[in-house]
Amino acid sequence: MDFNVKRLAADAGTFLSRAVQFTEEKFGQAEKTELDAHLENLLVRAENTKQWTEKIMKQTEVLLQPNPNVRLEEFVYEKLEKKAPTRMNNHELLGQSMIESGNEFGPGTAYGNALIKCGETQKQIGGAERELIQSSAINFLTPFRNFLEGDFKTILKERKLLQVKRLDLDAAKTRLKKARMADARAAAEQELRMTQSEFDRQAEITRLLLEGVSSTHAHHLRCLNDFVEAQTTYYAQCYQYMVDLQKQLGSFPSSFSNNNQLAVSEGASISVPTIPVSASLPSPSSVRGGSATSGGFSELRTSSGSRKARVLYDYDAASSSELSLLADEVIAVSSVPGMDSDWLMGERGNQKGKVPITYLELLN
Repeated sequence: MDFNVKRLAADAGTFLSRAVQFTEEKFGQAEKTELDAHLENLLVRAENTKQWTEKIMKQTEVLLQPNPNVRLEEFVYEKLEKKAPTRMNNHELLGQSMIESGNEFGPGTAYGNALIKCGETQKQIGGAERELIQSSAINFLTPFRNFLEGDFKTILKERKLLQVKRLDLDAAKTRLKKARMADARAAAEQELRMTQSEFDRQAEITRLLLEGVSSTHAHHLRCLNDFVEAQTTYYAQCYQYMVDLQKQLGSFPSSFSNNNQLAVSEGASISVPTIPVSASLPSPSSVRGGSATSGGFSELRTSSGSRKARVLYDYDAASSSELSLLADEVIAVSSVPGMDSDWLMGERGNQKGKVPITYLELLN
């Protein structure tokens, strides 16, 4: 009992001594031991690492899950150590709606079939997005979070302890200055040596932990490479899915009546023109007029003359070498040796440039 009372009294005295030292430092009434420049720089770097890690984590989470309500729900489940319910993402929801509407309109119609194909592709993109989120969470966000909740908390603990040891050291220096009697000075000197040793030891421990931030940066660099690789895979998958979908849509017959239902007639085949992915990757398909029109383009490519053609759809030129088009206008077209078979040279007055044949109907 007496031992505990004495211990409590000693702890109270130590706490009071630290409080007095801290207060006098704030008012400039006591000296303060400054940390060496190297240690100060390490502390600043650790604090900057912590702040930027938090910002990068937050923005990455927003990128992967834009819905704040879903992010909050996932955070609550994580804290409760429970698995969040599986839900379809936006691409999968869109894909599901397209598939259901396509089945409603009829898979045998061009529109219904196209909706189903688009829906399947949206679901594929949704699956790729799910893989991106999972990979990013494991290889990127988790290591960042581990640093904040593990290594940096340890640094904060040791840094706080270093501050305590510094206050003890400076309080011991103050007591030594105030000691007048020989016995008091001897006790103060012994206390100073002890507090100096404890401060130096704590400073070394803190320094070693802070220097470990360099290893953290190296680890986070590897995580960043993993994140970039996951994004590269995701965007490559999405691009390939859309290119494949475009090819499928370009092969659909699309002779529509006023109610948008497919009207298939004997001997006539009509295809939706496929918009080129880029100027260097035009997508060929047949256009109005069936085989007769295709034959007209073939004849034009083998001749040196020009023909009149009606524009079927608006077209925005992708480069200065192309000519923009307006639906229903009539232009002159001709073939140029060496030009891609899916393109012709179009002329409108003084304007001249390449035009895709999928947007044209040759006139007699």
